[in-house]
Amino acid sequence: MTVSLFDDDFYSTRTSNAKRWSVKPERPGSWLLGVALVAAGAFLMLVALWMSGVLGGRGGSHNGESSDERVIAAVEKVLPTVVSIISKTTSEGKDGKPDSYALGIGSGVIFGKKDGKALIVTNNHVVQYATEVEIVLSSGEHRQGKIVGMDLFTDLAVVETDDKGIKQVAEFGDSERLRPGETAIAIGSPLGLGLSQSITTGVISGPQRRIPVSLNMDGRLDWEMDVIQTDAAINQGNSGGALVNLSGKVIGINSMKISDTGVEGLGFALPIHQVKPVLESLLQYGKVLRPKMGIRMVDLSEYENPEALKLPESVEGGLIVIEVLPGPSLEAGMQTGDIIVELDGKPVRSTLELRQYLYSEKKIGDKLKVTYYRDGKKNTVTIKLEEY
Repeated sequence: MTVSLFDDDFYSTRTSNAKRWSVKPERPGSWLLGVALVAAGAFLMLVALWMSGVLGGRGGSHNGESSDERVIAAVEKVLPTVVSIISKTTSEGKDGKPDSYALGIGSGVIFGKKDGKALIVTNNHVVQYATEVEIVLSSGEHRQGKIVGMDLFTDLAVVETDDKGIKQVAEFGDSERLRPGETAIAIGSPLGLGLSQSITTGVISGPQRRIPVSLNMDGRLDWEMDVIQTDAAINQGNSGGALVNLSGKVIGINSMKISDTGVEGLGFALPIHQVKPVLESLLQYGKVLRPKMGIRMVDLSEYENPEALKLPESVEGGLIVIEVLPGPSLEAGMQTGDIIVELDGKPVRSTLELRQYLYSEKKIGDKLKVTYYRDGKKNTVTIKLEEY
């Protein structure tokens, strides 16, 4: 099963049965005494916890405040900033009139106000195909929205609407210092407006995960995303909503989940420290500026007759150039049929690896050394990367 950003049908994982462990006392003579001391200590601890209010009530305390109260306070702080986003897609018929009409519903978070507009972050896949966007505020009021910018690879988008009457904006937290076990609160609109601003709680299951995804749902893994894993329930429609800590600060943007038989509690959010620079770029340029080589390619592993390429046995992977577009690679003399095997002297075996290196390690204007095979002969050229 392949991970995809555009629906909730993701891959599944299976784990083997847990091992059974047994503990044997090293000194049989001291075993009963040890049990008695442990039991006595445990009893006294339970009494102390019960008297302090940790047990038998509404959860642990923190500075005299129960855990439930901390969750409630965090939710109250961020809830007014979480909105529902209705994505309307209209296609025209041959006569120029609307031929079909589709609706999609996701979530978003108000993160700023500027020039009379409220700025909302959401997922790219929530609004990617929208011809019209409508914002539903926490009060239930509907307002017209406008897409400011979108980015496929980070799955982020910015939408704006009139900021009249909007008083609160979300505060971003620090997602780089998250620890496993921290409380996580997910807020969004699962399954549509009827359940808008639903709240689920859980923990941070993994602060830093990297998962492969299929950007265009063709079954090919062509990108990897860095995400926060949480067991707070995230369902279809939660996309673009807020993942919040106990301080009421947004630490992630809910984006995807793993959905399969026997799999529960595996949701993922985009970490806010990676979201912030993308938002800045979307606000300034309407897109994320990235370098390009000016080629179209497919993985060597997909080629049906690799023997005809006359490659050395040492070549374990690479990319076949299927089209050279106007730009750096064409100017450097690359041709259709060239097989790229290295970038800057480092092996590259797939489209995923090439994109990850190009977009993570290189900038517009940088030089890139490309090693490739043509007619069984190894060649190297240096190209100057241009804006994608």
